[in-house]
Amino acid sequence: MRATAPADTAIKVLLAVAGLCAVGAVLLQLFVPRTAPPRAPVQSAAEPRQIRVTDAHSVPVKLHIPSLGVDADILPLGLDATGALEVPGFRNPMRVGWYALGPRPGQRGPAVLVGHRDAPANEYEHGKRVGGNHLRKGVFAKIGRLHDGARIEAELGDGRRLPFRVTSVETYRTRRFPTARVYGPVDQPQLRLITCGGVIDAQGHWDSNVVVSAVQVAAPPG
Repeated sequence: MRATAPADTAIKVLLAVAGLCAVGAVLLQLFVPRTAPPRAPVQSAAEPRQIRVTDAHSVPVKLHIPSLGVDADILPLGLDATGALEVPGFRNPMRVGWYALGPRPGQRGPAVLVGHRDAPANEYEHGKRVGGNHLRKGVFAKIGRLHDGARIEAELGDGRRLPFRVTSVETYRTRRFPTARVYGPVDQPQLRLITCGGVIDAQGHWDSNVVVSAVQVAAPPG
């Protein structure tokens, strides 16, 4: 279940954002040189490796979605050994991953935040899941319920909360993921919240992706 942009127009990067789910290809023209196209990710129970970031005061550390009761820690993630975007591990399905090689919330462009819709509710031994196929909710389990105008806040390392307003909530089939539309450059600071959606197919995978887009707004005075 992978959607890719045409080979002559985009660099292919797939995000695995929930248990048994892979999201569409990511257009990273602003982040990754065209001469070094990343590879597709491999599903793994391994915990991601957080990357070191500079200017910690402007790094996003928490994501707040008041209408959903979400107050989640944000992990700065990069690319794994295969050249694919890292995602939070199944041990921490209530954390959000931020692609730290791209824009930060508050900077021009789409800041990419990924999270699990669900995750295996199992223990792992030597990297293998133990027990039956039980699931638990992830941090983005309910983002499909957001509506236009809903408030999202990105909290930075210096304590500032940058407010964003939801402008769209879309569900795309992964085989027809609109890469350029979701990840293309924009003139103002925006967010892209991404998780799995749609229905479970015969192979046990979500067949779509939920994409929430939000634009930064001015903080209220005082």
